[in-house]
Amino acid sequence: MRKLLAPLLLCAAGIFTSSLSAQSADYGAAVDSDRLSAASQEPQVWMSYGRTYDEQRYSPLTQINRDTLDQVGLAWYADMTTSRGQEATPIVVDGALYVSTSWSNVWAFDARTGELLWEHDPNVDRATGFKACCDVVNRGVAVWEGKVFVGTLDGRLIALDSKTGDKLWETQTVDPDLNYTITGAPRVIKGNVIIGNGGAEYGVRGYVTAYDAETGEQNWRFYTVPGNPAEEFEQPELFDAASTWTGQWWTLGGGGTVWDAMAYDVELDLLYIGVGNGSPWNQSLRSPGGGDNLFLTSIVALDPDDGSYRWHYQTTPGETWDYTATQHIMLADLEIDGEERRVVMQAPKNGFFYVLDAATGQLISAENYVPVNWATHIDLETGRPVENPDARYDLTGTPFIASPSALGGHNWYPMSFSQNTNLVYIPITENYMGYIADNEFVVNDSGWNTGIDLGRGFGLVRSTPGLPDQGTFLQAWDPVAQEEVWRVKHEVENGPAGVLSTAAGLVFQGNRSGEFVAYDDETGERVWSTLTQAGVMAAPSTYEIDGQQHIALLVGSPALPSEGPGAAASTTVASSNNSRLLVYRIGGEAQLPRIPVETETDVDFEIPQTDAPNEVIAAGETAYNRTCAVCHGNDGISLRPDTYPDLRRSSRMVSESDWSSVVLEGELQDNGMISFANVLEDGEAEAIRAYIISRANTDADQR
Repeated sequence: MRKLLAPLLLCAAGIFTSSLSAQSADYGAAVDSDRLSAASQEPQVWMSYGRTYDEQRYSPLTQINRDTLDQVGLAWYADMTTSRGQEATPIVVDGALYVSTSWSNVWAFDARTGELLWEHDPNVDRATGFKACCDVVNRGVAVWEGKVFVGTLDGRLIALDSKTGDKLWETQTVDPDLNYTITGAPRVIKGNVIIGNGGAEYGVRGYVTAYDAETGEQNWRFYTVPGNPAEEFEQPELFDAASTWTGQWWTLGGGGTVWDAMAYDVELDLLYIGVGNGSPWNQSLRSPGGGDNLFLTSIVALDPDDGSYRWHYQTTPGETWDYTATQHIMLADLEIDGEERRVVMQAPKNGFFYVLDAATGQLISAENYVPVNWATHIDLETGRPVENPDARYDLTGTPFIASPSALGGHNWYPMSFSQNTNLVYIPITENYMGYIADNEFVVNDSGWNTGIDLGRGFGLVRSTPGLPDQGTFLQAWDPVAQEEVWRVKHEVENGPAGVLSTAAGLVFQGNRSGEFVAYDDETGERVWSTLTQAGVMAAPSTYEIDGQQHIALLVGSPALPSEGPGAAASTTVASSNNSRLLVYRIGGEAQLPRIPVETETDVDFEIPQTDAPNEVIAAGETAYNRTCAVCHGNDGISLRPDTYPDLRRSSRMVSESDWSSVVLEGELQDNGMISFANVLEDGEAEAIRAYIISRANTDADQR
């Protein structure tokens, strides 16, 4: 934990005074069950991840509206000191704003002025980044009775004093010797801090756990997949779940991690969790006899007091494409066929939008919100998808180009529901991916375990003509009619961002072009925008203080905007991707620092040649796709060079010793690039170097 003196803080945040805040705010986070349950009656604060327990991300505030948007400016900002992706939603209550950043750091600011109150660094070992499939991100904190809770990348749950940032307690929620991580935001329900974990790609078994908010003691745990049948199952429903698995899945972990979505229904007293993909992805390897593999890719309803099972709905039985159901879960009251229904809604990766009865889990409707080819439709009688038989790429089957891809039609980026329009605003991506079974699959204890040949899959897509265009959009979806109302296409297509809707008829979303934009909620008309100097992934929150509505947004994506109106050509002192917290209000006059334009230079070294035979280069490509592609990009092309260097442009390739010092000796481990000596076989590091040299020469026109 670090405290700084006010003069330094004000300079860093770009503000002019903090005296008013010090006199009028107590930063007490006086949040309890009654207050969280009635959060809809306090529109001036944002007390939990989705603002209210139903996770609608809808605000009744209207001061910022179509008539006042032209007066909105930057009130204050704060530079973040971590350069990786930023995905957290700011929490605002009792005068303080709390936000987490990459590497699980937590920052507290005065919500009015931006004065930095405290910062907590949990000192996550940078080597843990190797266990994180998709960057070292953190999606947010939770507050409760003077405490701020954060889950850390290395699997700890930490309680901090909301006023000082002092650590009150911490507990290890996972076995640190296994490949678990935490990137999701905790929720607090009736005095229990609820947290899941990630790691399904790395061979773990999923679960969600409740800890006492006062002490950190474990109160209950719900496992999402059965363990070894020879041992006692932890909960009774796992006996039935085990009958839907075959083979020795427990030796492979099984997957089913609860790494993001949760929601809570106060009236029904039900906690809803979203369950992830199988481990490995390829079902023919983890459960060779088939089966539904419960509770993978399911929405599961639990009793929040003891974690006992109430109902489940499985979106993708026998999941084999990484079609997680961990995406945003929200609750709403909808009029369906003349009857008001309390429903659960989700747009998971598999491309279908689901509306379920909140009390029973009964499927009400499901239609595809993006192009889908792995199934033709969802049978409303059985609740099951009607699969395309060609889509299952088992060990004897033919390859298949599936839509959506493993990135999903909708991923973790929060969607929003407007009580104005009864529409859901979804950050969507239309995409596809080649799936080819890995016939030489061997369990990798310290790497990805997908069971598919990623390299051949990428090649299949490259060599297949006539594939549809891919793109990223903001989509307005009618959950009753189950149809699209409007969509907006984003200029940069390598990822969407989270969404906020308000009673003023506005939908707010950032983008990877370096903009923060407001849209008309009925038409999708773009009505306001401002430049952010950074790519945006996180969802904004909004709050009111001193009678003024503010909108807070954490910016910073794995790559600086390289095209579009918000393209940024250089970085801040604090971070390489311009990670910042930006807070807007009517009359805001703060200015982001001027970033000088820098001309991109070509590679400043001579690309070497390689005399490695083709079989070595091919082996290097295979090893690269297995161990490096998840960070450094498919085919050796990094789409996030500000965070993960494009190895085709790295001078390290020139010398075998320079290459080995990083790849095998861990020279850059403090940056998260650990040694791969225990991951790669003999000769593979040099084979990867040969492959990168080959790619660098072949792709010289892209330098």
